[in-house]
Amino acid sequence: MKPSVLGLASLILAACLPVAGSAQESLLRVAGDGDVSTLDAHRASATSDKTLVGWIYNGLVRFKPGSADPKDIEPDLAERWDTSADGKTWTFHLRQGVKFQGDWGTLSADDVVYSLQRSADPKRSTFSSDFSAVERVEKVDDLTVRITLKYADVNFLGRVSNYHGGNIVSRKAAEELGDKFGSKPVGTGPFAFVEQVTQQYVKLTAHPGYFRGKPKIDTIMVRVIPSDSARELAFTSGEIDLMYGKREQRWVDAARRRPGFNVEIFRPGEFRLLHINQSMPPLDDIRVRRAIAAAINVDDLVRYVGKDVGPKGCSVVPPGYLGEDCSVRYSFDLAKAKALLAEAGHKDGITLKAIVSNISAQQPFMEIMQAQLAKAGIKLEMQVVDHPTYQSQTRKDLSALVFYGAARFPIADTYLSEFFHSRATVGTPTAATNFSHCAVADKEIEQARTAPDAEAQKALWKEAQRKIMDNVCAIPLFELRQVWARSDRLDFGYELKGALNLAPPITEATTLKPR
Repeated sequence: MKPSVLGLASLILAACLPVAGSAQESLLRVAGDGDVSTLDAHRASATSDKTLVGWIYNGLVRFKPGSADPKDIEPDLAERWDTSADGKTWTFHLRQGVKFQGDWGTLSADDVVYSLQRSADPKRSTFSSDFSAVERVEKVDDLTVRITLKYADVNFLGRVSNYHGGNIVSRKAAEELGDKFGSKPVGTGPFAFVEQVTQQYVKLTAHPGYFRGKPKIDTIMVRVIPSDSARELAFTSGEIDLMYGKREQRWVDAARRRPGFNVEIFRPGEFRLLHINQSMPPLDDIRVRRAIAAAINVDDLVRYVGKDVGPKGCSVVPPGYLGEDCSVRYSFDLAKAKALLAEAGHKDGITLKAIVSNISAQQPFMEIMQAQLAKAGIKLEMQVVDHPTYQSQTRKDLSALVFYGAARFPIADTYLSEFFHSRATVGTPTAATNFSHCAVADKEIEQARTAPDAEAQKALWKEAQRKIMDNVCAIPLFELRQVWARSDRLDFGYELKGALNLAPPITEATTLKPR
């Protein structure tokens, strides 16, 4: 007799995992869709990495659990801070007695200075460009750090929050472990790293010395289950308490009808843009770029993903970000697309090549756009690869069109600087993610950072967006929000509306009812 699918799933999962602790242990079982590549807080950029980073580290300040709104930033490792009148000097007063996980001692100003200098170093950090405004970071005394900026930075508290380069690491651990720090991370957060088995699981344990109190969850097991259906099966069978959901409205609606599925949809969404690589002919002709913009029907994409999960974008700055402006919009017009191609000398059409990730959050959308472009005479040859290869190849400037999604600190400057400033162009020494080779709004982006007041800043951001949209550097698509499902047993301990690390924060207040 053949074993059932459910039985097979349980056997496979059991074979991959270590034996759980005592019956009294509170064990949270989480399922993600991808393997963890690094837990070095200053290198971790993949969604699966950031999920765990958010549970291991703290920043000087933090977003209140359950929020991604800058208005909800509150003290974290710093109990308070002072700002100079010109906004260029920030003095942070640290909590006393904050313990690092393991035997790595107590947090001091040395760790903070080291961490922020490390974050600003492109050789040691993925997020070095976020700290371009920092002139120096210095220790005042063991519990006081002073940061001097080159100019007042409207994003500054976000940069030193519990997100990306703002996470604080143990200087001693980072220096002693060197390249191994990413696989043996040490932070001050509620959960400490225990072990990782590649393509199987990562295990965390409660940090007993956590300054907000020992977590009520004893152990977290994060399983790697790439298949959407396999994750759902494990969740339905009771093998999983928290899972990364499928970001499609149909899945959300079906899951909400099932008992025990508590579906959480929250911000920030990873805003999807289709970047047009101007360095590749014929995309250096603005008429061809305008033809592509006219040939894409974003409403079809939104209908596919669903209104709750994927609201439509209107600008190159994501929906809801401070400074978003929708004065210039693209409209679907197939006749116009064909006419523009003909005017550019391509009445018989053109062929473009694109590197496409095989993940469910990308390939289906590229296939929809491939069909749309074909109707205008634009043949899109897609090379479908695994996601790490897609990341590598697009950064080598090998794709004519780049479908990219990202969630950032929700203010216009972060997206404009990373995706549309010439310094961020892929292939340059200061590369970030400007796949478009866009260079038309550098002046406005830079001036907005030092604008004398909020209204002047918004006006500059508006002008930057107008220039970028007029130049057709990229086509705004939709915001793909985070979708997770939790069992009835799990109580986060807060209301989940947002999480910059793209996963529900598991805190000292999170509880799990006994079976």
